[in-house]
Amino acid sequence: MKRESGVLMHVSTLWGDFGIGSFGKEARAFVDFLATAGYSWWQVLPFSMPDEYGSPYKSYSAFAGNPYFIDLPTLWREGLITDAELAHARQRCDHTSELARLREERIPLLLRAAARVKDTAPILAFLEEKPEVAQLCRYMALRHANGDTPWQEWTVTEPDEALVLGWAFIQYTFFRQWTSVKQYANERGIRILGDIPIYVASDSADVWASPHLFDLNAKGYPRRVSGVPPDYFAEDGQLWGNPLYRWDVMKRDGYAWWQKRLSLMLELFDGVRIDHFRAIEHYWSVPASARTAREGKWVKGPGAPFLRAMKEVAGDKLLIAEDLGDITPAVHRLMKQAGLPGMRVFQFAFLGDPSSPHLPHNYPENCVAYTGTHDNNTLLGYIWEQDSATRKKILAYCQYTGENWDGGYDNIIRTVLASHARLTVFPIQDLLHYGCDCRLNTPGKAEGNWTWRLTARQMQELDPHRLRRDNELYGRV
Repeated sequence: MKRESGVLMHVSTLWGDFGIGSFGKEARAFVDFLATAGYSWWQVLPFSMPDEYGSPYKSYSAFAGNPYFIDLPTLWREGLITDAELAHARQRCDHTSELARLREERIPLLLRAAARVKDTAPILAFLEEKPEVAQLCRYMALRHANGDTPWQEWTVTEPDEALVLGWAFIQYTFFRQWTSVKQYANERGIRILGDIPIYVASDSADVWASPHLFDLNAKGYPRRVSGVPPDYFAEDGQLWGNPLYRWDVMKRDGYAWWQKRLSLMLELFDGVRIDHFRAIEHYWSVPASARTAREGKWVKGPGAPFLRAMKEVAGDKLLIAEDLGDITPAVHRLMKQAGLPGMRVFQFAFLGDPSSPHLPHNYPENCVAYTGTHDNNTLLGYIWEQDSATRKKILAYCQYTGENWDGGYDNIIRTVLASHARLTVFPIQDLLHYGCDCRLNTPGKAEGNWTWRLTARQMQELDPHRLRRDNELYGRV
């Protein structure tokens, strides 16, 4: 089996000039960096429209893309935004995503660009080809007509068709620009690994258009919601609040909604990570009225029939099971039956269990190994927060004997590279040796996440030739 490596970096963290990472020249420059450094994969996080806190895991649509990723200079070159509009959109800060400003200004700018389009035929053809994206466009127009309230509160039932078309332009442009970036990446030998959140938001086109697929009450609100039980990391568990699927209803048509979703994701990406795979075997069900996730219970998930339906769509494309947390033997059996690789995370390796599957010498070939994920601290931050004895143990494990333990991060990265894991993936922050101030997300914390960005100068700190030597040394080029 071919050994490969990759880098985890959300598109929002790319450097650039317009408040957030985009599908512009910076994305292509990052692809060039990956190719020169000997990496084979660029792992991204969900492309979904983010919530008010910037999270792509609770979106208005499981099928539509994030408008903020649209590259404005490309629209300017196409004559769809003016010099003055482009100048006004320039960022005021280059190291964080300007989420508040984007929420206020970016959609109105894109809608003005939409109004300048002379030939709408390609946009209308796009909507015909992607009906679930068309649902999102209608949903957003109706949401606006109803004062930006959730669909359960709507009284206006007919949207402004011009606004529907405006949203169609936004989604058409998103898909068109990303297709160009992905084609560029594939031509350079770089494949894209995407991410499918297991759940969708209650306030979404998905639930609005197909309420029969979700466990809702008579008014359209969830009866029971998603979460995870108390564990080592969260005393009360995590109460996510997403509506739960009616798996019994989904099974009747062969999980068609999920097949459409995965099919679209495999147009956007060359492989996908299935978030919270645990829920496919058993999921945590919490009463909608609960104050914490402690009040939940385990309920049987869709299991093997669901995975067979997914494999029908995926074929030989890479599917990864996010199997972190409280994983039972039944989950492992389900993964093995489907042939799906799981995840190994170095930061979970030293919690006291010498047989931990996250210790690199225990990695199987069929897994994807990380120093950390988007939900973890950075590698530097993780090492700093350990007590002295644990820190010494970690560095000794990775054969680092230097006096200054701050120099041991490359040894950790090489230890993961040397493992049997078929694919190893490193957050860009770990390659840069950045600390906890560059962390992207802290689970269970609503605010203060999803804003960290690279600057162009910081990206230049990485030597792709040195990274390539490491990839070559461990047979990953």
